[in-house]
Amino acid sequence: MSPLLPQPISPLDGRYRAQVAPLSIPMSEAGLNRARIQVEIEWLLYLSGRSLFGSSPVTEEQAAALRAVVANFDESSIAELAATEATTRHDVKAVEYFVRARLSELGLDRLAELTHFACTSEDINNLSYGLTVREALHEAWLPRLRALIASISDKARAYKAVPLLARTHGQPATPTTMGKELAVFAWRLQRVVAQIEQVQILGKFSGATGTFAAHLAAGPDLDWPAISREFVESLGLTWNPLTTQIESHDWMVELFGRVRHVNGILHNLATDVWSYISIGYFRQRPVAGATGSSTMPHKVNPIRFENAEANLELSNAVLGSLADTLVTSRWQRDLTDSSAQRNIGVGFGHSLLALENLITGLTELDLAEDLLAADLDSNWEVLGEAIQTVIRAEVTAGRSQISDPYALLKELTRGKRVGAEDLAAFVAGLDLPDDAKARLTALTPATYVGLAEQLVDYLP
Repeated sequence: MSPLLPQPISPLDGRYRAQVAPLSIPMSEAGLNRARIQVEIEWLLYLSGRSLFGSSPVTEEQAAALRAVVANFDESSIAELAATEATTRHDVKAVEYFVRARLSELGLDRLAELTHFACTSEDINNLSYGLTVREALHEAWLPRLRALIASISDKARAYKAVPLLARTHGQPATPTTMGKELAVFAWRLQRVVAQIEQVQILGKFSGATGTFAAHLAAGPDLDWPAISREFVESLGLTWNPLTTQIESHDWMVELFGRVRHVNGILHNLATDVWSYISIGYFRQRPVAGATGSSTMPHKVNPIRFENAEANLELSNAVLGSLADTLVTSRWQRDLTDSSAQRNIGVGFGHSLLALENLITGLTELDLAEDLLAADLDSNWEVLGEAIQTVIRAEVTAGRSQISDPYALLKELTRGKRVGAEDLAAFVAGLDLPDDAKARLTALTPATYVGLAEQLVDYLP
């Protein structure tokens, strides 16, 4: 028997690889190196394009050929970088040599010394992480989150008039509608998405300790802060003028905090839907060929929502650890961030996997409206709130002399099962005007939902 070959340790790269594939390019080591090459090439094009230090601009064809190095970054490029790094023992230096080799191939050796000019590794790294996180966020994670919000919103609108026995503290409470309860999640998520979209991805480009010292030594008459700002902004990032050797990662801390907030809301959604499934409010449609239990053939387990729970917790653990680590750097630089940042994709990967499970899980549900109706009809005591509130209003208006209506209804309903006839008889015997009695007698648990249906319309 042949020995087992090395296998992926992380389930994101093994069992769940297909579900998180959109993150595999920007959040991989290869994706980071591709971004590093992009930054290095754009910087030398920026310098030569302004004829700095006696250089001259390249032709449009040469610029296109250099940018094609990024677009055509492939397995052979990865292998070349790996071989170079095995010698340099420094990843960013290997990238510099890779770019120099491409310049030589294009007959642009005259620009060789503009490669990595006045840069510290973190000038390249922080911009590269900004580019890769932006790509992961806007091209992979946010689109799936928006798809989930759309799915939740669609179900909220479909079920906005379906009454639901609410449960506060797990006990029967004032009814609502299933649509309104789902709309709450969509509303919460949309609010945090808007915050995420406002996070500025910062970038620095100011040398070994953030002082432009080498820049000024080489070009004392140049406005280096203005050059730095223009270059950073040309990449679509926001310039940070005050840093140490590293960009301080505060934008990452802000972003990860908001992603963790989203994860928390999604975790709440997963546990609520799981609970509705457990009491039969949602029925899961069996998937052909699927097995719910290895021994109990009747089972259709809510595995999508359980998988989402676990992955949201893992995502928050990773992103929380990253935020705690990245907010601090000893004096002008230490390398704790270098190892930590390589796990950004792990944090986003577990969250993306949860999103995929929730999206799929919601498509496999049917609302058991018959069971919801039966549950409401078995809990007439929830109308106690309506009765005592109407009494309060009538007493205040001077149309009733009832004393302590809350205590009166508490005596009737607390810990007891009260039916329609019991409440009707109780209301008939109250010291209330006929119109108030008529309103209360017309109420049922299924109609005592206030403005729940209309509230769903607040969703955009």
